[in-house]
Amino acid sequence: MKATVLVSYLFAFFGLFSSVYSRNVASRPAVVNIGALFSFDSTIGRVAKIAIEEAVKDVNANSSILHGSKLVVTMQSSNCSGFTGMVESLRFMETDVVAIIGPQSSVVAHIISHVVNELQVPLLSFAATDPTLNSHQFPFFVRTTQSDLYQMAAIAEIVDYYGWKQVIAIFIDDDFGRNGMLALSDKLAERRCKISYKVGIPPDSGANRGDIMDILVKVALMESRVVVLHVNPKLGFSLFSVAKYLGMMGNGYVWIATDWLSSYLDSFSPLPSETINIMQGVLALRQYTPDSDRKRSFSSRWSKLAGGSLGLNSYGLYAYDSVWLVAHAIDAFFDQGGVISFSNDSRLRSEGGNLHLDAMSIFDDGLLLLKNILKSDLVGLTGPLKFDSDRSLTLPAYDVVNVIGTGYRRIGYWSNYSGLSTLPPETLYMRPPNRSSANQQLYSVIWPGETVLKPRGWVFPNNGKQLRIGVPIRFIPFGNGKENPSYTELVNLITTGFFDAVVGDIAIVTNRTKIIDFTQPYVASGLVVVAPFRKLNSGAWAFLRPFSPLMWIVTGCFFIVVGTVVWILEHRINDEFRGPPKRQVITILWFSLSTLFFAHRENTVSTLGRFVLIIWLFVVLIINSSYTASLTSILTVQQLFSPINGIESLKESDEPIGYQVGSFAEYYLSQELGISKSRLVPLGSPEAYARALQLGPTKDGGVAAVVDELPYVDIFLSTQCTFRIVGQEFTKSGWGFAFPRDSPLAVDMSTAILALSENGDLQRIHDKWLMHSSCSSDRTEIESDRLELKSFWGLFVICGLACFFALFIYFLQIIRQLYRVPPAESASPTQGGSRSGRLHRLLSLMDEKEDQSRQKNKRRKVERSLSENDRDVELGRNTKRKGIEMTSGSNINPSS
Repeated sequence: MKATVLVSYLFAFFGLFSSVYSRNVASRPAVVNIGALFSFDSTIGRVAKIAIEEAVKDVNANSSILHGSKLVVTMQSSNCSGFTGMVESLRFMETDVVAIIGPQSSVVAHIISHVVNELQVPLLSFAATDPTLNSHQFPFFVRTTQSDLYQMAAIAEIVDYYGWKQVIAIFIDDDFGRNGMLALSDKLAERRCKISYKVGIPPDSGANRGDIMDILVKVALMESRVVVLHVNPKLGFSLFSVAKYLGMMGNGYVWIATDWLSSYLDSFSPLPSETINIMQGVLALRQYTPDSDRKRSFSSRWSKLAGGSLGLNSYGLYAYDSVWLVAHAIDAFFDQGGVISFSNDSRLRSEGGNLHLDAMSIFDDGLLLLKNILKSDLVGLTGPLKFDSDRSLTLPAYDVVNVIGTGYRRIGYWSNYSGLSTLPPETLYMRPPNRSSANQQLYSVIWPGETVLKPRGWVFPNNGKQLRIGVPIRFIPFGNGKENPSYTELVNLITTGFFDAVVGDIAIVTNRTKIIDFTQPYVASGLVVVAPFRKLNSGAWAFLRPFSPLMWIVTGCFFIVVGTVVWILEHRINDEFRGPPKRQVITILWFSLSTLFFAHRENTVSTLGRFVLIIWLFVVLIINSSYTASLTSILTVQQLFSPINGIESLKESDEPIGYQVGSFAEYYLSQELGISKSRLVPLGSPEAYARALQLGPTKDGGVAAVVDELPYVDIFLSTQCTFRIVGQEFTKSGWGFAFPRDSPLAVDMSTAILALSENGDLQRIHDKWLMHSSCSSDRTEIESDRLELKSFWGLFVICGLACFFALFIYFLQIIRQLYRVPPAESASPTQGGSRSGRLHRLLSLMDEKEDQSRQKNKRRKVERSLSENDRDVELGRNTKRKGIEMTSGSNINPSS
């Protein structure tokens, strides 16, 4: 019974499979038509034609795909004309094609995309690289090569890698060129670079040598020497030829060509010597395709297919993969039950005329085939064929090549994953992405002019205006020459274009760096306080000056506190701390003050008392030593005194403050420190500094101190020896030269300043002009000569904690003894058994024990004294007896 059921299920399964298979095979047509549209006589078209024909043969010879259906391709030439391409694409619609491969031109792709949108036929372009073709306006356009968006990102990273900030762009003035330049401009802006000059060449004037010469003459007059060429091969070689004639292929120039150059070199290498010589030192990009067995096998077949006259370029590989991509999508289309059918659209019918639009039809399941194409995930000759959400191929990458000798050499790679690298991109995909500048690497380049030195990338333009350099009273003076100008206004004139740079003692501060670029600082600077000082006489009360008033008060309080704590710990067991109240107070004061000289006569008996005393004696030792050293310095060394100790004391006072007119000190004092502007006095010269400081804060025009930058102060103090810097330098900045944003001059000036700093010339210049001071040896910062509490608070904390813990342990012992006294012993007829009674009884017992202890100690001292006297008496007797014996012995006759 079970066997019968099993057999019936098997027959049912095979019947169902047979019906599905027969329906699937029946739905597959014998022939599937696709179209191919490109320019047959172009560099890319010649290679693509052979590659597409070979791909169709390989697909039809492979039984694992299409399963009985034959792929037939119909090729039409667009001649790189948008009108011709549109006409030929309409002709395809009369032959019921399900997909079109091509075109190679972005201009033609824009036009044909409108046609395929209406007829719902996927358009797979292997060479149209215009970034805007990925927009939602063209849903049936599928790019099977890399977008120029990534190529322009690679160029921008190369420009940034070599430190150039501006480029000149020459492009063909059509959709391909214009949209490519827009992408390049965006990518350069991301790296704070820009296109300083761009010129578009009409597509039909590429062979006009006169127009090209006019363009390059204008380029030669520009500032930038980095030129990006985004053109076709015919126009590109004409540009190189004219540039060579004009001497623009020599030292100082940088030429970067997009992948049109590498495709041509791959297709027709080796080039004639006169052609390759005009491109020496050029950098170019080439679409990267990883090595594989299939690629090597196809490359070995290529010379036979092309007859040895045509090389294989990357666009040929993408054209070959496009055919396989369509084939796999059609196979999946049939597996999903798709049927190739077309229907007429009433919108395409025309009454009369010879257009015959009604012959064209819409591919009914074109959207299903498009979805299968976009979901493709296979590996072709060019690597993985997989699309991202933007319908672009994943993992875009380029070779960076350098034209040299009879061909070119690869100097590195660029990938959207990790940027510039000398390692193949597929080796980096297994690592975390790293776009840091330190990780970007390229091999050395032979630049135009056969030099390995990196070109600077810019020159002073021949047709440019002379640079207007603003300085305080110099080349182009700013100010009236009688008073200091406002440096903030001087810097702001750079942003308006009035000045091309500002050179001088320009402080690098935050609010200025937001609007302009600075070079590396050539002088370290910062704000300091200058104040008058006077010699300080010792005087009768000089012995009080080592400590501040607060230090004296805290020290005196601790003497009393420590004496009191020691008395509490000792007075019950030590007779030296007992007696009438008046005597005990005197003992506390005497004991605490005598520890200052380590001359206290009272002995401590308790362990806690000795612990507190040893800590206090250590504190006294430190305080005593510090006081002695400070007093010695006051009495023996000349002292300089200033009522201003630094910016904090100056800020807290209400006295006037001087500053240099035009410097940022006014902004810092008023805005950052919150000092009222009514207290700020503008001063314009060293003489004004000296006069205002000598007058003092109590007179009109006088100031308590001057706040200025350290280099100015050094120069001022070189001739004014009655003033000093007080406190510390409270800001850190420097002086630099100011330039507009992204100016290449700023980079070069910074490089020159760093070179001077590294070889020591900058320091020698500083010493020559800023260190020739007649009183520089006396330059010392005035600080407070008194010892403050903040220098000793740690010691006082330790001593205070020692006192606290000693008292805590002492009272804890008392409480423990309180609970150990039995109630019966502590009770009395009047006190009963209450806690107060127990405490009173405990204290009485403790007094009795302490009296007994004191009596016992006295007896021991007496006994010790008596025993010592007895020993002395006994020792005297023995000594006397020995003396008698020695005397009597001496009277004996030795002969007897």
